[in-house]
Amino acid sequence: MLLRIRNFIGRHLDDPDLTPEVIARAHHISVRYLHKIFEGEDTTVSRWIQSRRLEACRRDLAHREAASLSIVAVAQGWGFTSAAHFSRMFRAAYGMSPSEWRDTHRP
Repeated sequence: MLLRIRNFIGRHLDDPDLTPEVIARAHHISVRYLHKIFEGEDTTVSRWIQSRRLEACRRDLAHREAASLSIVAVAQGWGFTSAAHFSRMFRAAYGMSPSEWRDTHRP
């Protein structure tokens, strides 16, 4: 079940409306059971989604193909709806701002 849920999240990662409720409904389980499944992963569903989104943004910011996109466009493309929230979460996860990451990791 965890693998199916992770695959579902991966396919819908760019959807800003992806929530535990949406995931649970798609798998015909309760939100409570969904959270219980993730207890063994030492994270919550929401944190797992957020970390996957941050990883996708970090990867895209370093790619030449995304160089023409603004940082906000990259973040929105992966489901972040607030530029300020994205920037705070990125800095907390990687120790630098998205623009600093892009500048130091761009090919």
